[in-house]
Amino acid sequence: MLDQRIVVAFAFLLFILKFQPAFQQVETLSSPAERAALFELRSSLGIRSKEWPRKANPCLNWRGIACQNGSVSGINISGFRRTRLGSQNPQFSVDALANLTRLTTFNASRFFLPGSIPDWFGQSLGSLQLLDLRFCAIRNAIPATMGNLTNITSLYLSGNNLTGEIPSSLGQLVLLSVLDLSQNSLTGFIPESFASLGNLTRLDISSNFLAGSIPSGIGMLSKLQYLNLSSNQLSSPIPAQLGDLGKLVDLDLSFNSLSGSVPADLRGLRNLRTMLIGNNEFIGSLPVSLFPSPSQLQLVILKDNRFTGEVPDALWTMPGLRLLDISGNNFSGFLPNTTLNANATTVALNLSGNSFYGILKPILRRFSFVDLSGNYFEGKVPYYVPNNASLVSNCLQNVSNQRSLQECQSFYADRGLIFDNFGLPNSTQPPAGDTKGKSNKKVIILASVLGGVGLIALLTLIVVLLLICIRRRGTTSQRGVGVGPVPAGTSPPPPEVSINFSSLGDTFTYQQLLQATADFSDANLIKHGHSGDLYKGVLENGISIVIKRIDMQSIKKEAYLMELDFFSKVSHPRLVPLLGHCLENENEKFLVYKYMPNGDLSGSLYRKTSLEDDSLQSLDWITRLKIAIGAAEGLSCLHHECTPPIVHRSSEQGTSGPVTAICAYDVYCFGKVLLELVTGKLGMSACSEAQLKEWLEQTLPYISIYDKELVTKIVDPSLIIDEDLLEEVWAMAIVAKSCLNPKPSKRPLMRYILKALENPLKVVREENSSSARLRTTSSRGSWNAAIFGSWRSSSDVVVIAAGSSTRPEGGGSFKHSGTSNSQGSGQNGGGEHSSSHRRQSREIFPEPSTDVQDVERLGQE
Repeated sequence: MLDQRIVVAFAFLLFILKFQPAFQQVETLSSPAERAALFELRSSLGIRSKEWPRKANPCLNWRGIACQNGSVSGINISGFRRTRLGSQNPQFSVDALANLTRLTTFNASRFFLPGSIPDWFGQSLGSLQLLDLRFCAIRNAIPATMGNLTNITSLYLSGNNLTGEIPSSLGQLVLLSVLDLSQNSLTGFIPESFASLGNLTRLDISSNFLAGSIPSGIGMLSKLQYLNLSSNQLSSPIPAQLGDLGKLVDLDLSFNSLSGSVPADLRGLRNLRTMLIGNNEFIGSLPVSLFPSPSQLQLVILKDNRFTGEVPDALWTMPGLRLLDISGNNFSGFLPNTTLNANATTVALNLSGNSFYGILKPILRRFSFVDLSGNYFEGKVPYYVPNNASLVSNCLQNVSNQRSLQECQSFYADRGLIFDNFGLPNSTQPPAGDTKGKSNKKVIILASVLGGVGLIALLTLIVVLLLICIRRRGTTSQRGVGVGPVPAGTSPPPPEVSINFSSLGDTFTYQQLLQATADFSDANLIKHGHSGDLYKGVLENGISIVIKRIDMQSIKKEAYLMELDFFSKVSHPRLVPLLGHCLENENEKFLVYKYMPNGDLSGSLYRKTSLEDDSLQSLDWITRLKIAIGAAEGLSCLHHECTPPIVHRSSEQGTSGPVTAICAYDVYCFGKVLLELVTGKLGMSACSEAQLKEWLEQTLPYISIYDKELVTKIVDPSLIIDEDLLEEVWAMAIVAKSCLNPKPSKRPLMRYILKALENPLKVVREENSSSARLRTTSSRGSWNAAIFGSWRSSSDVVVIAAGSSTRPEGGGSFKHSGTSNSQGSGQNGGGEHSSSHRRQSREIFPEPSTDVQDVERLGQE
């Protein structure tokens, strides 16, 4: 009996030893002070009971709390929502953290913490290894005491409104691996002390206001893999020491004022995949050694500099290259006669705005999208040039919108070359023999006769045009041209050039589509579109698709042919890709598109938080801004990169009329989408004209370039935004209002709208604290002038002047001190905007309501 007890006890001991780690996982706090600190933090930050239940074990049941050896080791409140009481007066109230002496990680990213980082942060949290305060609405300077966090390895402070200089004490954080200070308002210089951060693998201080040069000491960071210094005000040449960063993978120095030539010593960057040095002031030619073989480069953007000379052959032939953009320089020379590996394909090539010449070469066959506009290429366009290539402003044969004969002849003559005269016989040579004296009288008589005939023809043409204008004026709306609906006209004819269906994806059978959609069941119906019904489907290989089912009994044949012709010419990452088609049925046609899981804006702006919770969570502001930029990129491609321009709304509706007028209609529709993103009022674009007019009359008066706080009266209440993000919201509202100008000719072009959305803070921020001018740059301010030109040139747009007695009720006291006196084109400038008696027109004429889900979907990827 005793032996049996010994055996049982021994077995139980083995069981305990085997499962000891599992028992140890149930942690409890051994320190009452730490437990009290957690509850104090719960109260000061307004953490909801859903995340941190009061009567539960924090180590076991509190979301985001990690414990080790009876102490709190980690806190993660990323994305938490405050209680209703806590959200009424949110502050950077984290004093209780000072009592958590063994805390190693604190992640509060995207949790609203308006206020300053306290000085004690770097003194009391000595065990901290990771600090993540991204997009927390933090403001003011980074305290120098942060340099005391000597155990920290990852420091994220991006997306806030931090100001002042970067403290040099951060150079003491020798264990630091990741330092991200991007998207703030930091000034001054990059500290030389950063050379001591020998363990850094990622350094991102982009999108600030840093000046001066790039410290040569950065070249000592031998472990650095990611370096982003873009969108600052850095100047001087690139230090040659950057070539010592042998492990660097991504380099972004774009949108600065860096100058001089690119040093040949950068050839040491053999692991580089991304080289972004566009939008600077570099000069000279590219060193051949800059692009070694073999090379890992996949993305190269050198655009908008002052580079000259020829492009090194190695840059054309890199097998892994996906994008090459060298536009907006002064590169010259012929395209190379290089043969390529058949597997070497590149997504896009942009050579626009340079001085390349000669005939087009087979090197172009490796690119799926090509922009060759603004050069001097001659000869015929060969078959291997992509159908969607942009070829305007060259010297090519049988292509529209080319340079003049004189311009092309002069360019080639300056280089001692013969121009092919657009493939036509040279008719400029003088006639043989000396017959000048004998024929003078005949020439005079002939000229007189031709002149008389020409005058009669000219008068006849003027009369005809006047009659046409009078007839059109009789049918014009009383509201004026361009205010009402887009001209309906007749549908444009089908493309004259036959469509190459082999370039439009796969050919599907009707049976395949039936199987993919369960016989086009109602359960798979997405929506009834104006050009066809949309169904979701799944192919046999598991790929999700969207099928447009076009009924030829109700839709004109030209409509779907135009759509196919469009996709045969245009390819852009912001446009939903066409995967194929099924045209075998006479009465029905089917177009197959890639399925975009994010859907459209109306289905994505508000989502359920979970299946158990019926509450809705709205898209954060950063996502909304990305959606706007994505849609603007797609529309900008259609308007400005396609020849002729393609209008989004008319490409499916079959509208006609001047392209510029219908492009302005696209801009108007996009302005409504922007306003929906700001206000959260979905569906207003598709409501009746009367409802839309009423909404605009109620909303637009709260958008003023002189008063930021007014816009808070119309901002989506579900948005959690700090002072800095409010500036971006304000900027988008300003852009939206410029798009909604009742005069189509005064609306900005899509390319300017895109620039404004990419630089929202530059729309509203001042040049400096004592300036009374809106922020702009003289060399790149055309987009800024275009946006604000809309405000200055139309008295029909409601403008709230600073101090105006007609200001909407409830406006706050915060004033943006900048005025419009220095902006834009000078139209209606000066003191007009300071008058408190500026007339406000209530005649806001909305263009016809339309389904804008297609516009919204451009940015939903």
